[in-house]
Amino acid sequence: MKYIQLGKTDLIVSRICFGCWQLSPRFWGNIPLDEWNAAMKKAMDCGINFVDTAQAYGDGFAESVLGDFMSKYNCRKELIIATKFYWNIDDPENRYPDTGFQYIINECEASLKRLKTDWIDLYQIHAWDPLTNPEEVAAALLLLKKQGKIRWIGVSNMNVHQMNMYIRYFDIDCLQPLYNILDRDAEKELFPFCLEKKIGVITYSSLARGILTGKYSGNETFEDSRANHPRFTGENFRKITNAVNTIMKPVSEKLGITVAELAVRWILTHPAVTSAIVGVKKVQHIESVLKAPDSHLDRQLWHKIANEMANACS
Repeated sequence: MKYIQLGKTDLIVSRICFGCWQLSPRFWGNIPLDEWNAAMKKAMDCGINFVDTAQAYGDGFAESVLGDFMSKYNCRKELIIATKFYWNIDDPENRYPDTGFQYIINECEASLKRLKTDWIDLYQIHAWDPLTNPEEVAAALLLLKKQGKIRWIGVSNMNVHQMNMYIRYFDIDCLQPLYNILDRDAEKELFPFCLEKKIGVITYSSLARGILTGKYSGNETFEDSRANHPRFTGENFRKITNAVNTIMKPVSEKLGITVAELAVRWILTHPAVTSAIVGVKKVQHIESVLKAPDSHLDRQLWHKIANEMANACS
């Protein structure tokens, strides 16, 4: 496994980040925890030391499962844990955005308890909250940092203007944006901004909910959150899967890697990207991406794949 410094922090993270969104029953149903635990153990055995979760994933469930895993294997010090806050889940059926001072303090304590840890390596604001002054957010985060409960601060799903609002009050150490070969908006403003400010970048939906793994024919149906997603239904689904199978698969075979590894290697080739989050349910999922960080794609091939995929999926 390859490792890299996360922005200006002292965190040295694996270039593959183990994602925990799959532990969200409302999006993915109930997945077998024995398989998830086996996948997490395999990831660690293969050198992955970076894990991303959120209190919103299963309304605390994902953090609790990860906390149980770290307690069982006594491996907290071996892992770099990133989690997120944003949703007030006091009433799970009617949750709403909340980055008020007291909620951040309370939610951090709740996350620490669920994770069974004394500190969070990277504490991230899950999204922009229009009703809370950035100065109030800063007051809570800087207090938690002073207390040693969080080490570094990140944001997710934000634009440059929103990040600049926060930067007036505290350093942003990491950005977590949507980015993959089908979703490239981050290249326009976010990545140049992060390169300029030396902000780490960890991408989510690196495999576009699995459609970039090359395992679909275009005839499948889904019972989870993809059931009504436009990329996973009808002609659009067939078009994208055909593009993956005719454009990406031959390249991956020539390189001796999986289609998933090609998709992640394409992401990691961008100089702004620190680590790519890969959602994992079972051992095979983590095994299918392990070679992704081994090298970069050459410039010509990177653009060729991107352009051909864009044309085929438009």
